Amino acid sequence: MRHLLDPTCDIESWLAENGQPSYRAAQLRQWIYQKRAGSLQGMKNVPKSLRTQLDQDFQFWTTQVVRHQRAEDGTEKLLLSLADGQTMECVLLRDGVRRTICISSQVGCAMGCVFCASGLNGLQRNLTCGEIVEQMLRLQQLLEIEERLSHVVVMGMGEPLANLDALLPSLRIASHQDGLGISTRRITISTVGLPKAIQRLVELKTGYHLAVSLHAPDDSLRNQLVPVNKNVGLHQILSASDKYFEASGRRLTFEYVLLSELNDCEQHAQKLSRLLKGRSALVNLIPYNPVAGLPYRYPTTTAVSRFREILQQNGLNVQVRQRKGDKIQAACGQLRRENRPIIGKPATDNP
Repeated sequence: MRHLLDPTCDIESWLAENGQPSYRAAQLRQWIYQKRAGSLQGMKNVPKSLRTQLDQDFQFWTTQVVRHQRAEDGTEKLLLSLADGQTMECVLLRDGVRRTICISSQVGCAMGCVFCASGLNGLQRNLTCGEIVEQMLRLQQLLEIEERLSHVVVMGMGEPLANLDALLPSLRIASHQDGLGISTRRITISTVGLPKAIQRLVELKTGYHLAVSLHAPDDSLRNQLVPVNKNVGLHQILSASDKYFEASGRRLTFEYVLLSELNDCEQHAQKLSRLLKGRSALVNLIPYNPVAGLPYRYPTTTAVSRFREILQQNGLNVQVRQRKGDKIQAACGQLRRENRPIIGKPATDNP
């Protein structure tokens, strides 16, 4: 069965083939994206006969909520079981009036970042358009009626630029006025840096924010932490990032996970300052969220403060990401890894 939430399903053609007026497509989208309908049967002003036909030809949900965890800071995380038995994660973050969702693009990851839980078991497959959209809607349904999604970050499991064919149609749903209506300025794609894919974004004039995960100030250390770097190198990544900035006008973000006594020392901060000198960019420092079974540790408060201070002294814009949801394994890949044996009943955890 086709997936109704997949933007490639061409509902307009199906409606025409079944003798339905074209305006029904907009009506269905309004129910799905604005009115947060959880099923076809909840679409009250759509004729029952049409709802029955749609139910016969399309699936509305293809995922099952296996785990739903809530943290005291308002963060909520879902572990979703897919139709083939694989699992993926997505997160809702509350910060003042902002309601940000963090979504995945792949099951697992092939980039091999040594400190990340997402790629510990490699890449299983790309997510489909429908599975990406489904994450957005699953998270939207967690909101109270007065809450509205404001931001999307593609920073969950997987390398987004390795699945652009599915990701970009999904993000068009997020940004379209007939979809979730989220401004492209509030959509961020995070990547370890794939120059050819970044060039594709330049050519397509997507306009999304780009966040490049560096994690090291030189190729020698980055080759150890992000093995895929051996195939490209920081020079190519920064060159492609600069072209994206020139084409989009969007300020770049460079992400840097701080690993205690590995990449968080003063000399690393000085090297990073020289590497990014002259760029209109934001450096997002991310204190490491420890993963069971891995040797990497959370940096000290002093190390984080000193690292930030050095970058700022060298003229860089810096922010330190606030830890949210750490008690519910909110870092990408953690909950999935913890629950690999789980099959069957949905569960809810309230720590």
